[in-house]
Amino acid sequence: MSLLTDPLAWLAAQSDTLAWLSIALFAGSVLLDWYDRDLARYVAAIAWGVFGVFWLVLFPHFAFEQRSAIEGLLSLAALPASLYAAYLLLQGRETLFLLTRAVAIMGVVYLPFTMYAPGKELLIETVAAQGHFVLDLLGQDQIRLIERDNGFMGQYYYMHPEKGPFRTSVLLACTGLGSMAIFSGLIGAVRAPLRRKLKALAIAIPVIWTLNLARVVFITMAFSYQWLQVGVGPISSLVGYENPNMVSYFISDRIIAQSLSVVALVGIAWAVARVLPELLTVAEDVMYIVTGDEYDLHDAVGAEKTVRADGDGR
Repeated sequence: MSLLTDPLAWLAAQSDTLAWLSIALFAGSVLLDWYDRDLARYVAAIAWGVFGVFWLVLFPHFAFEQRSAIEGLLSLAALPASLYAAYLLLQGRETLFLLTRAVAIMGVVYLPFTMYAPGKELLIETVAAQGHFVLDLLGQDQIRLIERDNGFMGQYYYMHPEKGPFRTSVLLACTGLGSMAIFSGLIGAVRAPLRRKLKALAIAIPVIWTLNLARVVFITMAFSYQWLQVGVGPISSLVGYENPNMVSYFISDRIIAQSLSVVALVGIAWAVARVLPELLTVAEDVMYIVTGDEYDLHDAVGAEKTVRADGDGR
C-alpha cells in the first residue's frame, strides 16, 4: 500500500487546491470558447489533466480510509479517462466541449459547499432533520438526532440493548449534493430551451433528494440495529475494521447503497434524457472514452440529434 500512497501523500494534502484549480481551468476554457476555440481547447485539455490527478490523489482516501471499492476504482480510473479526454480534445473531438462545460458547472455548484461552513452545515442539518422525520414516521423514535462535536445537529444516536451506543454521522457526502451537482452541470451545459431544462431539473433533483433520504435512513437503521452482521471475521480482516460492529455499516453503505446508487443514477439519467435528449451526446462521449467505440444513442432511443459536432445546440 505504501508504494502507492507515499508518492501521493503530498498531492493528497493539496486535493482542495487541485479541485479548485481544475474547475477554474474548466471555467476558463468555457469563457475562452466564446472568443478562441483553439486556445480554449488547450486550456480544457490542461483542465482534464489536472482533474485526473485530483481524482488519483483521492484514491487512497476512498480505497483505504473510506474502504469503498466502488469509489476507489472510479477514482483510480478517472486519471486515464481524463487524460484520454484531453487527448481527444486536442485531436479535435468537438463534442467534448459539452462535457467540459458540464464539469465546470458541477464544480461551481459543489465546491462552495466544501469551503463555506454555514452552507455546508445547513445542508447537512436539513438532510439529518428530514431523515429523522422519516425515522419517526417509521416508528423508530428510539433513534435520536443529536449534536455532533462541532455543534450542529447532524448525528443519529441509538443505544443498542446489547452492544451499547451507536452513532451515525451525516456528512456532506451523505446529502446527495454530488449527484445533484452532476445533473445540474449536465443540464446546465446543454444548449436547449429553458423550459425543457427546468423540466429536467424538476425530474432529477427531487428524485435524487428522496432516494438519498431513503439511503440515509436505511444505513442508519442497518448500522444501529446491526442488521447485516454477516461474515464478520472475513470482512473485518479484509477491510481492516478493528470494531466488528462496523460490518453492518460496511455492507449497508459501501456495498448495498453505493451499488444501488449507480443503478439509480443510470435510471435518472435515462428519465432526464427523455426530456433533454441533448444529454445523449455526453453519454456517447463517455462511452467512447471508456470503450473506444462510437455509439449513436439518439438513434437508439428514437431522438433527433440536436447537438452539432462543435458541441453547440442548434
